[in-house]
Amino acid sequence: MVTHHHGHHHEDMLSVEDARDHILNQIGVLDAQNFPITDALGLVIADQIRSGINIPPLDNSAMDGYAVRSADVSTATYQHPVMLEILETIPAGSLPRKILRPGTASRIMTGAPIPEHCDAVIPFEDTTEKEFSKSGELAEIGIRIPAFPGTNVRSKGKDIMKGDSVLLGGHIITAATVGVLASMGMSHVRAIRKPVVSILSTGNELLTPGEKPAEGKIFDSNSSSIIASVSQLGAIPKYIGIARDEMESVRDKLSEAMESDLVISSAGVSKGDYDMVKDVMSEHGDLQFWSVRMRPAKPLAFGTLNKDSKTSVPLIGLPGNPVSSLVAFEQFCRPAILKMMGKTNMHRPTIQAVLKDSIVNYDSRRVYARVIVKQTEDGYTAITTGHQDSNILTSMVHANGLAICPEEEESKEPGDIVTVIMLND
Repeated sequence: MVTHHHGHHHEDMLSVEDARDHILNQIGVLDAQNFPITDALGLVIADQIRSGINIPPLDNSAMDGYAVRSADVSTATYQHPVMLEILETIPAGSLPRKILRPGTASRIMTGAPIPEHCDAVIPFEDTTEKEFSKSGELAEIGIRIPAFPGTNVRSKGKDIMKGDSVLLGGHIITAATVGVLASMGMSHVRAIRKPVVSILSTGNELLTPGEKPAEGKIFDSNSSSIIASVSQLGAIPKYIGIARDEMESVRDKLSEAMESDLVISSAGVSKGDYDMVKDVMSEHGDLQFWSVRMRPAKPLAFGTLNKDSKTSVPLIGLPGNPVSSLVAFEQFCRPAILKMMGKTNMHRPTIQAVLKDSIVNYDSRRVYARVIVKQTEDGYTAITTGHQDSNILTSMVHANGLAICPEEEESKEPGDIVTVIMLND
């Protein structure tokens, strides 16, 4: 295990990309399970889905009207309707009982299968039905317009042909996907399951929200915001609680955390603080401490907890400052969780915006400044959300983006164009 304590020697610092790649290389896509289709929203389909049926299953009517043979009505006009004998009414959901002989028609509802020899449907408003309907059951109907073969007929398999590949593995299930699966008669779908993410805090000074305030103690806000961030991605947060700075407490919490797919620990990463976690981790796995060339969120830990000789659970240790914790979550935990879920787009959208104030970079790290982005007629503007210290959580509350000042630039000034990572889903 290599740990560096040389302050700002950049050769010891990892770039954000290197740190992220290193984490993602250790993380695989989870296994697939069968889900009821309405529980699968946002999940990734595991394998290609072919339709077992034609949709629509039969040629059917696109209108309420009369099923006819187009050859019978070729001479029809408003003045001289063609009179046809009415055989039956075919409601949606019923099959036709009669075959159309020349000179006959069947009354038909939208979606109902068309009778044999029918190749067109004439809507009610182009027939004489209204005028004669007062006289009770009609024996015949006057057709007032000619039709081409295929008029108002939806052909079998027009939407989906039996055997068609309808969805490919990797497709993210939307509300529309759920509808298509249902239309094929599928009640369940195989999709990559949601990761269970254990969330653990360390520190004697921490109180759980809801406890009485106490001298020298602070409320643990990180766990709550990490729980919310995990939920927002569609994963399942499992709150393990606060490990006190005693070996036994840390050991208990870590063994509980092993029953999950990923562990995110908060605090216990800054220089003086991590010895306890490090010692317990080295019994159960290995942990590396990195300095990442970014502000906020320089300290980061990554490792694996070994459950047994075969299986291990990845652990990402986030820095303790609330803002650092959220920015590091964005850069490292979010892509890891998305990868586990089988998603391939790990990046949030970025935009270019005109900066309205300045971002100072005083030690050659990549700065992620919390900004409020607004859309104007000329494009986007960004303004920082006040005090940018990493312990000021309110700077994050109003932000809808993170503006980047690259490593090699000493500042970004008003009027400069900045790249902004947009945070709103």
